[in-house]
Amino acid sequence: MSIRARIEHSKSLKPYNTFGIGGLAKQLIAIRTIEEMEAVRRYINEEKIPFWVVGKGSNALFDDRGFDGLVILNKIDFIEFDNGKLHVGGGTSFSLLGAKMARKGWGGLEFASGIPGSLGGAIYMNAGANQMETSDYLCAVGFIDEEGQFQERKKEELSFGYRFSSFQKSHKIIVSARFELIKEDKIREKQRKIIEYRTKTQPYGEKSAGCIFRNPEGGAAGALIEACGLKGKKVGGAEVSTLHGNFIINTNGASANDVLALIKLIQETVEQKTGKRLEMEVEKVPYQLEGDGAR
Repeated sequence: MSIRARIEHSKSLKPYNTFGIGGLAKQLIAIRTIEEMEAVRRYINEEKIPFWVVGKGSNALFDDRGFDGLVILNKIDFIEFDNGKLHVGGGTSFSLLGAKMARKGWGGLEFASGIPGSLGGAIYMNAGANQMETSDYLCAVGFIDEEGQFQERKKEELSFGYRFSSFQKSHKIIVSARFELIKEDKIREKQRKIIEYRTKTQPYGEKSAGCIFRNPEGGAAGALIEACGLKGKKVGGAEVSTLHGNFIINTNGASANDVLALIKLIQETVEQKTGKRLEMEVEKVPYQLEGDGAR
């Protein structure tokens, strides 16, 4: 079946992001292989349409109007593992990947346990926790370039930093990655402690997009928000988590505008009381993009 024939129209975005927020996608398609992703990228070029790629939708805030273009669901989900060498698809659950490797006795991705994103999203954001980052044990990333061709680049040929990768400055689509993990005797115990701590201190299971703000230099965003007395603060259906100040949860049909208004309130309050300006970590997906392409 052709790419054009598989595209669905006027689909609600709420089921495709962990916030449960967003209007209708003009077009939507699920992609399950690297070859299909090459084909859809070429289709985008031919039709000159804007697009946005979603893995688990855990770091995105969609517009209440939806998205005026093609939303691509990255469902490229595979895990190939041999004696520490890991090859994995971009649509694979990052949390499940960390847990699976820990159960096998291999360390390097145990911090991923409980992070509700895809591998592609984790690389794109260089997701991190527990003093570890996705790029730490990364060897190479496979992606579809702007011409619709698969390429693979070594980590040294890419750029990574705090919640940053060079993919944020391009229209390349992450479809796979390779890691070199390390054997650790007590890694399963460490992984269990990470997930236990996370479930106790974060609103695990609630509708949220993960951490809303980047940690400012020399501080923690959650601690600053809590110190300003903002835990439990609400705007419409959006609420600052009472468990962790750096989470906003959708408690009762929150809109994107509710979330954005609460974000603005938090930023203004924290800056007024502490002098620190909090920058958003969650990506705000606009209804319309300038030109073609996004993540």
